[in-house]
Amino acid sequence: MTTERARMRGYLPTLTALCLAAASPAWAYTAYISNEKGNTVSVIDTDKWVVTNTIKVGQRPRGIEFTRDGKFVMVAVGDDDTIQVIDTKTMQVVDTLPSGPDPELFTQDAAGKILYVANENDNTVTVIDIQKRTLLGSIQVGVEPEGMTVSPDGKILINTSETTNMAHFIDTATREVVASVLVDSRPRFAEFKHDGSELWVSSEIGGTVSIIDPVKHVVTGKITFNIPGLRSEAIQPVGIGITKDDKTAFVALGPANRVAVVDAASHAVTKYLLVGQRVWHMAFTPDEKYLLVTNGVSNDVSVIDVAAQKVIKTIQVGELPWGVTISP
Repeated sequence: MTTERARMRGYLPTLTALCLAAASPAWAYTAYISNEKGNTVSVIDTDKWVVTNTIKVGQRPRGIEFTRDGKFVMVAVGDDDTIQVIDTKTMQVVDTLPSGPDPELFTQDAAGKILYVANENDNTVTVIDIQKRTLLGSIQVGVEPEGMTVSPDGKILINTSETTNMAHFIDTATREVVASVLVDSRPRFAEFKHDGSELWVSSEIGGTVSIIDPVKHVVTGKITFNIPGLRSEAIQPVGIGITKDDKTAFVALGPANRVAVVDAASHAVTKYLLVGQRVWHMAFTPDEKYLLVTNGVSNDVSVIDVAAQKVIKTIQVGELPWGVTISP
């Protein structure tokens, strides 16, 4: 009996520790928000939902993304014509990457070795070796390039040109444009479904999201939006986020101050979520429990509970928040 009691005394603390560990959050992520007019990056703790740091960067920061290893955050500072690199340990700008004039959005290959940057002022996509910090070349595209994404298989790079109103399909091996698809006015963002079956492109002035067959290079359908009490010209789709299971999509609707929830299979809008003023871009936490969206005019970030499809928190950040990236 004494031996059994001693054994249980050793077991109970272990059991208690395991129960506490199970009850604790699996992981607290860190979000970085680019503030376009404030020339800063706000750092948010996604456990406490508070801003923990503000980092001074170059002029007009917009596109922002973690490196694949999570050690650095890259931010496009458009008026400085470069990509700045922030060390996530020191919270300081430690390096720059070469870029063409007025970099806006960018994307990486799956390995995190190559960076593709949309340079709005010279109608090119710049190709950069991230590790060597060197320029590999440039690709001529349409007028005012912005939206950037890479297909799930890594073979195709997509760039949207705002003034040409096209989505350009670029072969990542040859770095040549192999197709251009006409969409509605002022395309701002592009996102593939995770299975690669569809490419979604938001058209800000056109007020639609075009669904493109990435093999046939044709528009197969369009998502439209209708919010009672709002004029159609106030509904301006920009950022897009699609869940990993490809079942649900979220679309930021700019000055409509709403995020549309879309059934990704039927392309039907199922709900509108009221957020801050002029909602722009978005990012999921890696576990997809939350979606963070930037609201440029109200200078805040709305936190959406993905499963419940409701806004649960608003966080004040810097002036004119534009982009958001969350630690991997």
